[in-house]
Amino acid sequence: MIYEIRVYEAAEGRADAMRRRFRDHVVTQFFPRHSIELLGVFTAPVEDGRLTYMTRFADEDARKKAWASFAADPAWVAVKAASETDGPLLKNQTVSVLSPAVAGLPLG
Repeated sequence: MIYEIRVYEAAEGRADAMRRRFRDHVVTQFFPRHSIELLGVFTAPVEDGRLTYMTRFADEDARKKAWASFAADPAWVAVKAASETDGPLLKNQTVSVLSPAVAGLPLG
């Protein structure tokens, strides 16, 4: 198994719209369709315009295939375009791919 942590930083004034799109479309429609297993979604205790989430994949090949199919999904392209008529929702994103450090060690 490999894990991925993504941190999305919203464009100025767009944090609510970014989170709505993630909640209403990405999590419910596109992650299941593209075999992206969502483990958790997080925000900071003090609003900072970021959304952080963690996913899990069987291996690196599965991760790459899942994200490639997600990005090429015509329905996603349409949702993204419709949600960005007033400009992009994301200012920046950071992606970290992680492997367990010690096999068999529980996560928490």
